Amino acid sequence: MRPRPPVKGRGIFSGTGLIVTGLAATLAALVFPIWSYADRSGTGVDVLNAQTVSTQYGPLSALDREFVTKVRLAGLWELPAGRQAEAKGTTEAVRTAGRHLVEGHAFLDERVRTVASRLGLALPNEPNDQQTGWLSELDAAQGVQFDREFANILRLAHGRVFSVVAQVRASTRNSLVRGLADDANTTVLDHIKILEATGYVDFDALARDMAAGSTPPITRSPGPPGPTADPGTALPVAPPPSPTYTLPPAAASPPPGS
Repeated sequence: MRPRPPVKGRGIFSGTGLIVTGLAATLAALVFPIWSYADRSGTGVDVLNAQTVSTQYGPLSALDREFVTKVRLAGLWELPAGRQAEAKGTTEAVRTAGRHLVEGHAFLDERVRTVASRLGLALPNEPNDQQTGWLSELDAAQGVQFDREFANILRLAHGRVFSVVAQVRASTRNSLVRGLADDANTTVLDHIKILEATGYVDFDALARDMAAGSTPPITRSPGPPGPTADPGTALPVAPPPSPTYTLPPAAASPPPGS
C-alpha cells in the first residue's frame, strides 16, 4: 500500500501550537507570583506582622525597635568622638564639627531615653565592638591625621544611618518613633554637613565604602526584644545641651593646608 502523503501545513501548525502553549505557560508562571505573593508565608508582610507588638502609641515593629537601639548606640560613641574633636582638632572647622556632635547627640540621647522608657524598651549602656574600635583609632591619631580620620569615619557612619532613618520615618506606625525619626533626621543631616565642611572628607573613598558596605541589613529574625515591664535604666551620656554653635563656612577639597 502506498503511504499517504503528509497533509500540507500540518507540521507548521503543530509547531506553532507548541510555541503558543509554551508562551502561555511562561506568562502564567510570571503572573502567578504577582497575585499570590502577598498571601504566601514568609513574605515581608508576614515578617512585619509577626514581629510587631501593640502599644498605646501605635504598632511597634522590629525595625522601630532596632532604630531606637541604633539612636542610643550612635550617641554612646559619637558624643565621645565629638569631645575628642573639640580637644584635638587642628582647625576651627573640625572643632566646630566636634561641638555639633556633642550637642546633637546629647539632645538625641535625652529624646531616645524618653521614648524607650515610654515604650518599655531596654537600651544599651556601652557602644558595640565596632564603635569601640573607631574610638580607639581616633584616640591614637594626632594632628592632621586625627582631623582626617575623624571627618571620614564619622561621615561614613552618618551616611549609613541616614537611609535607615528615612526608612523608619516613611514606614513606622508608632507616633513616638515617628517623632524620634524626625529629630534624628535633622541631627544626622546637620552632622553630615558639618563634617563635610571640614574639607577633609574623601568623597571618592566614601562612595566606594558606601557601595561596598551598603546599609546594614534590617534585623529580621529574631527581632529585637519588645517592651518589658522592667527595661532597666539607660544612663544619660551628657547633661541636656544648650546649643551655641553656628555652621562654619563650607570648605572644598583639598583639605586645609594641603
